[in-house]
Amino acid sequence: MDIRQIIEAIRSGKIRVTDHADEEAHDDGLVLEQVEQSAMDGEIIEDYPTEKPYPMCLILGPQADGRPVHSVWAYNALTGWAVLVTVYRPDPDRWIDWRQRRS
Repeated sequence: MDIRQIIEAIRSGKIRVTDHADEEAHDDGLVLEQVEQSAMDGEIIEDYPTEKPYPMCLILGPQADGRPVHSVWAYNALTGWAVLVTVYRPDPDRWIDWRQRRS
């Protein structure tokens, strides 16, 4: 997946947010605009091309204050819509440099 597809969907307002993502964002004190901006300023750190019903990816992006945000996005190439599946602030005990999972 190409991050430009997710960015274009966000800019075009062609996104859906799962209830799970909405709840997780709220729990971590994030609002949708912050999550969108972190994705647009971020990078794909994991790719899940065989996920169903659409390919997914994990994006690491900064919040305005520099804190990291992880967001998982699915993308429907036929419609150009993206789905925010989940979002969270990564736990430093589980991530190395926010990009690599600890074993």
